Amino acid sequence: MQRRRIAVAAAVVAAAGAAVAFTLPSMAGTTSSATKPASTTKSGVAPQILAAMQRDLGLDGDQATARLKRAKWASGVSATLAAKTGSDFGGAWLATDGTTLKVAVTNADAAAAVRAAGAVPVLVKRSEQTLDAAKAKLDAVRADAAGLSGWYVDVPTNKLVVVAKPGRTAAARSLAAEAGVKRDAVTVVTSSATPKPLAGVDLHGADPYFITVAEGTARCSIGFAVQGGFVTAGHCGAPGDPTFDQKQQPMGSVKASIFPGDNDEGFVQVTNGDALQPFVNDFKGNLLPVAGSTEAPVGAAVCRSGSTSGTHCGTILAKNQTVVYPEGAVTGLTRTNACAEGGDSGGPWLAGDQAQGVTSGGSGDCTTGGETFFQPVNEILAINNLTLLTTGGGDAGTPPSQAATAPPTDSANACADLPVQAQGSLSRAGQAQSIPGNGAFRANAGRQVACLDAPDGADFDLFLQRLTGTGFRTVAKATGDGDKTLSANLRSGIYRYVVVADSGSGAYTLGFATP
Repeated sequence: MQRRRIAVAAAVVAAAGAAVAFTLPSMAGTTSSATKPASTTKSGVAPQILAAMQRDLGLDGDQATARLKRAKWASGVSATLAAKTGSDFGGAWLATDGTTLKVAVTNADAAAAVRAAGAVPVLVKRSEQTLDAAKAKLDAVRADAAGLSGWYVDVPTNKLVVVAKPGRTAAARSLAAEAGVKRDAVTVVTSSATPKPLAGVDLHGADPYFITVAEGTARCSIGFAVQGGFVTAGHCGAPGDPTFDQKQQPMGSVKASIFPGDNDEGFVQVTNGDALQPFVNDFKGNLLPVAGSTEAPVGAAVCRSGSTSGTHCGTILAKNQTVVYPEGAVTGLTRTNACAEGGDSGGPWLAGDQAQGVTSGGSGDCTTGGETFFQPVNEILAINNLTLLTTGGGDAGTPPSQAATAPPTDSANACADLPVQAQGSLSRAGQAQSIPGNGAFRANAGRQVACLDAPDGADFDLFLQRLTGTGFRTVAKATGDGDKTLSANLRSGIYRYVVVADSGSGAYTLGFATP
């Protein structure tokens, strides 16, 4: 792993032979008594978020509120449909009106389930798992991606999009072909933009933190408060790097980080007694509440804050994008058309009051516009076993209807409260069945909950498995006597449940929920 990842502020380095030093700018108004928790509208959304959406997206207050409400609904519906339709699922997105949820599926039976859920089905050739597998082939050869800016699965077009520099279209198609990706599954687009991490080289702005590295001092933005510290971008320091708060006091140190590679994520452990709060600074004297971390779908409105450029909004354009930075390729990022600038790295992204991610990098600026990528926050929480601090006092990332870890008291079906229901039957000890029966399902990062209602007199065990490069691997299990419940905070990926008869036989019901 590359250790030096952040742009160093040359101005903070003293004359040759002298010790490295730095001077922090005045941060008046950023954490003083002038900064206060923002009031919220009747919908529970801070008016500052609505104002930013009006400025950047051209929406009035009612339109912005409606879009945020619809995006939250769409998140739960698309997650449930992904689990129900399994390998027939082709992805989900909000249309340009911001309210119509479209769900791609590969057969008519799955389309009926989509209509029943209140969404619009779109029949496609390739499933999301097929497209993800094609993207993984390109990820495997990312070291040869000269002349490319990145690639991502574009669910509305049902293709893998490769972004090439001008004049490099042929090279992009050649790399895809060499990786084994079918030509008709690839669209090549050209862009002169060069994404880069957005660590800062200056010392102005609000709500920053500072990292001491061998070459000097650099600045990034705090992401979201978690128990024990905060999350941020991985390129904002390597494990062990000391950190300082805006009062020039030692804050703690970088505890974990990944960059480049599978993520751009980091965790800073705060040990100096600084009080971390479940709010985001809007740089106008208000603190925006963080109530949870329900992941918004493609097409949803999203807003970000950072210590250089303040608060700006845009739309989620794609997920699980691989971005080629000068330091190396990073996978699993979310692409948006919101702007950001140097020093905004690590800063928080919100969809209403729901945490979405931390700023990774991008191109352009907030004068001419550009595109910005963020690292999904639920992935950081799952990888590092962290708990997001929220205005409700804990991790509210899982919708309330999916949060139960114990089955309700229902004599007919102890698992009836969970949104996905599957039935099966095992006839002898040692027999096993996988759910869903048509393969597997894709789940976002976050908490997965399941309940197995086994027949009387039988002992059935439950296993949750994640697809890896070497096949499915068990990541959580529930064994023992009686009905089984399972709850696990996990990374995004392809999953399946496996029900195994330890003894006895009979029919069972499996209920489960995905983030």
